[in-house]
Amino acid sequence: MSDFKALTEAVIKGDIKTAVAETQRALDAGSNVRDILDKGLIATMDEIGERFSKGLIFVPQMLRSAKTMQECTKLLEPFFKEGDITSKGKVLIGTVKGDLHDIGKNLVSMMMEGAGFTITDLGVDVSPEKFVQKAQEVEPDIVAMSALLSTTMPAMPQTIEALQKAGLRDKVKVMIGGAPVTEKYAQKITADSYASDAGTAVSKAKKLLGVS
Repeated sequence: MSDFKALTEAVIKGDIKTAVAETQRALDAGSNVRDILDKGLIATMDEIGERFSKGLIFVPQMLRSAKTMQECTKLLEPFFKEGDITSKGKVLIGTVKGDLHDIGKNLVSMMMEGAGFTITDLGVDVSPEKFVQKAQEVEPDIVAMSALLSTTMPAMPQTIEALQKAGLRDKVKVMIGGAPVTEKYAQKITADSYASDAGTAVSKAKKLLGVS
């Protein structure tokens, strides 16, 4: 079994130079590319998500680690044939209509991508109609919505209603999050899940889809 300890430590530290060098070293040594991705990178991002949820690390560290993983993954991409990488699921994500905040949403996107999900990021100020249009196009497993302002939260149930009218509600799981959002609010608007932070979002997404 390959030892990815040095790679893991570099990703946790957000040391891009060392992590990329360790990824290349593992490739040169003939390590299985799938193992490098799963055991060296994705498993490490899972650990980082758990540390963040427990308050052991903070947003800047998490962002550095996610960026480090992205750079390492670029080295691996040429070795995968189409279909080799099995996605844990497709996530359509965006900040709701009227809300221009994207830091939290971007962090969730990066962490989910790091955990092996395929991400379609609609950006900010996303209308219910745009969520529906893109959902029809990419057929996601999860529609994830973020709101940082209490005044924009009503766009969440409006989007759920739009998904319902388009005949998509039974085909997707809806996850919501953001500073003013609560578990109680998620239940009130019939969302399937609420995530308080990026680390929790990953574990909740896995639970929703029954993947590990």
